[in-house]
Amino acid sequence: MPAGGAVRFRLVANEGEFLRWNDDRWTSAWTDREKLTSSVSPYLSKVIAPQRGQLVLDVGCGGGGISLSMAEEVGPSGLVAGVDISAPLLELARKRSNTLGLSNLQFHHSDMQSDDIEGRPFDLAVSQFGVMFFDEPVVAFGNIRRHLRRGGRFVFAAWQALEMNPWHIGTALRSVVPPPPLTRPGKSAPGPFTLGEVGHATSILLDAGFTDVFHTAIEISVIGPASTIVDRSLLDFMGVPQESLKRASDLIERHLDRLRVGADEYKFPLAFNVFEATNTQENAK
Repeated sequence: MPAGGAVRFRLVANEGEFLRWNDDRWTSAWTDREKLTSSVSPYLSKVIAPQRGQLVLDVGCGGGGISLSMAEEVGPSGLVAGVDISAPLLELARKRSNTLGLSNLQFHHSDMQSDDIEGRPFDLAVSQFGVMFFDEPVVAFGNIRRHLRRGGRFVFAAWQALEMNPWHIGTALRSVVPPPPLTRPGKSAPGPFTLGEVGHATSILLDAGFTDVFHTAIEISVIGPASTIVDRSLLDFMGVPQESLKRASDLIERHLDRLRVGADEYKFPLAFNVFEATNTQENAK
């Protein structure tokens, strides 16, 4: 213990998210969950509008869906750097890249809240639902901005508020999942809907040094099986106590019934925002 009996806390960047996204129980269901996120890709790509020869940073690249698309768009004279804290998802992304034979795509097992990525300054930073999990979002967005050239753009998709996304099972499980632990001093609570309020997301971007912040609100629907949003074998991983597993499964079934359109076929309403922001500062290389 430090002199004087004071306890000092070491603030580890995104420690909880690092543990979650490197747990095979969680990442093994990724390809099923991608059915939701991949349906958003065309809307995000339209706003990104990458050009041949550009250098692109993909933040929270996951299994590499957007990275692969951007690599084809920027061509051999461009480069895409995909960054994620999940080693299992990066392994999937590399396999997909190798299958396509892309030579202008690289992946980094890093945390964009604190790490420096080779290849800066980038022309574009992009993200498809990968920027809502920082426990110090202003710091993280500031680091992303510092990876951009002057005039470089940051374009990302983030979920709108939870009430706009009734597909999410979090509300159904609220009565059987213990409340999250208190956030440590100096940290924010990450989660899929933390950027759902436009004013809050905009203030984070401005505080991080971005300018010219715009957003486009989009609502679509996706048809898919129940496995798109839930894997019942992961209920304990999500915090459901052993004695509540049966009740949790019943609650999920009732939740799904409201979305059912056929045999193991459900209609998932998705509401998300696509944000655009610009770096107008000259960053040191």
